[in-house]
Amino acid sequence: MSKNSYIEFQSITKSYKKNIALDNLSFKINKGNIFGYIGPNGAGKTTTIKILVGLITEFKGNILINNIPLESAKKELYHRLGYLPQEVGFQEWRTVEHALKTFGKLSGINSEILEERIKYSLELVGLSDVRDRKIKHLSGGMIQKLRFSQAILNNPDILVLDEPLSGLDPSSRHQVKQMIIELAKKNVTIIFSSHILGDVEDFATHIGIINQGRILKFGSPKEFQKDFDIGKIIEIEYAKSISNNPKFDLDCIEMVEDHSNKQLIHIKLDSDLDISISNILKYILDNNLKIRYFNVIKPSLEDIYLKLIEEDLK
Repeated sequence: MSKNSYIEFQSITKSYKKNIALDNLSFKINKGNIFGYIGPNGAGKTTTIKILVGLITEFKGNILINNIPLESAKKELYHRLGYLPQEVGFQEWRTVEHALKTFGKLSGINSEILEERIKYSLELVGLSDVRDRKIKHLSGGMIQKLRFSQAILNNPDILVLDEPLSGLDPSSRHQVKQMIIELAKKNVTIIFSSHILGDVEDFATHIGIINQGRILKFGSPKEFQKDFDIGKIIEIEYAKSISNNPKFDLDCIEMVEDHSNKQLIHIKLDSDLDISISNILKYILDNNLKIRYFNVIKPSLEDIYLKLIEEDLK
C-alpha cells in the first residue's frame, strides 16, 4: 500500500449464485480524494459501495482502511463513515429536524453534540429555513439535500455517496458539488457513483470506470486525457464567414465538419497530433487564411468511457 493510500480494495470478488458481481477488484484511494465511480447499470458500483459500508459482509478479498483491515476497524470505521444510499427512507410525517435527530441517535452520535451537528449540516445544504417542515411537504430536490445532510451528520472522515446528484436541478447540483469539494479540502475522503459523466468530470480528483465487475481504468482526469488518444479534434474559427470553406487535403485528416465560419477537423487516430497541428497551421499560412480561434478539443470523459466499455464488450 502506498504511503498516502487511505482506502485499499485488494482482490475483492463477490458472486450472487453463478453471477459474478465483482471480479478480483483492486484499487486505492488517497485521503482527501474525490473518487468518481462510473459504469453501466449492473457493473458492480453499488456492490462495491455496499461492501465498504458493511451492508454486504460475505465476499472474498480484503479492504484496508488506513492500513487496518476492514474487519478489525469496522466498529471504529462506522462511527467515522457517512453514507448516502440511492434511496434513504424518511417517514413523511416527521419534520426535517425530527428525522435528523432520529438518524443521529441511531448512529450513536452523542446527544450533547447532536443539536450542533444538525444545525451545521442543515446550514451546509441550505435547509435551515425548513427544519420545522414535515418531509411530505418537501420537494424532491430538498429531500435529496436532506439525504446529504443525514450522510454528513456524524462529521465523517469517509463519505460514501451513491448517486448524490440525482433529482437535483442545475443550481442545487452545483451547490452539492461545491459542498463535496469543500469537504475534500478538509481531508474528507469521498467516494461517489454517478451516471452523469459531465458531473464526474467537473469535480472528481480520481475516476474509476468499472464494467462486468472489473476496473477498466483508474486515474486522475489528467491521466485519462494523456493516456487516451481519442477524440482528436481541431476547432478553427475564421475571421469572417467564407463562401467556400478550405479543403484541407492532408493525409492526417479523417473528416472535416463545415459550419458558416468554423470548421471541426477530425484527426486520424493513428496520426501524430503535434505533426498534424503543424501541417494544418502551415496550410492556413500558405493559403493566407484569416483565423480568430484555433483550439484542440480534448477527449471528454464520455468519449473515454464509451471507448472502454465498447472494447470490453467485444
